[in-house]
Amino acid sequence: MTLFDLTGRVAIITGGNGGIGLGMARGLAEAGAQVILAGRDRAKGDTAAASLPHDAAFITADVTRQADCRALIAQTVARCGRLDILINNAGTSIRKPPQDLTEADWHTVLDTNLTSAFLCSQAAYPEMQRAGGGKIINIGSIMSVLAASHAVAYAASKGGMVMFTKGLAVAWAADNIQCNAVLPGWIDTDMTAGARAHVPTLHDTVLARTPAARWGVPADLAGVAVFLASAASDFVTGAAIPVDGGLSSKA
Repeated sequence: MTLFDLTGRVAIITGGNGGIGLGMARGLAEAGAQVILAGRDRAKGDTAAASLPHDAAFITADVTRQADCRALIAQTVARCGRLDILINNAGTSIRKPPQDLTEADWHTVLDTNLTSAFLCSQAAYPEMQRAGGGKIINIGSIMSVLAASHAVAYAASKGGMVMFTKGLAVAWAADNIQCNAVLPGWIDTDMTAGARAHVPTLHDTVLARTPAARWGVPADLAGVAVFLASAASDFVTGAAIPVDGGLSSKA
């Protein structure tokens, strides 16, 4: 459908060289977008980009650094001529009870998950304004709304991502920039594989708590990414959409 056609659109996905980011990137590319993946691992990024159509590419960037974020936007526009879509997906977690978190742990999680989204969005704004509009998709988490004792910093960053999204949506609506958040549930990725290794009961707990009775996979995020990146969502802004198999709806 033309409503979901991304032909001619240019998208950046931070942390897009694996997991949820790559699942979303594949959805956008299959809908016609030219995709730029961003991250710190060049080898992994080049491999991921090579798996996508439409001249996808990887740009090395540490998105916790303002200079890298600005360079990422500039290099993308120099290569592709424009920027239409930004997915702020870069993320990390440090699994410790709050009393054991160091100040460095806290800043690592908050800077990677939340500050990076601010820096990339701010850098992208002039290009989207110049293009007459754009789409920003911020990746929150089911832990934006549900707490866990081992992920206090992570939950704080992802809760902050929802309100950051709403603030951008209000501030930039007049520029025809729609800003929305996606809240994934338990998705089978390298990050959650580490969590399962740390908590042996996690796999069965997730199956029992999730009404869909399965873990999500990165491909489950492709559809919502295409929707929020396309003309189909032109009157949707400031939303936080769970993609969690019903987990957040279960009492």
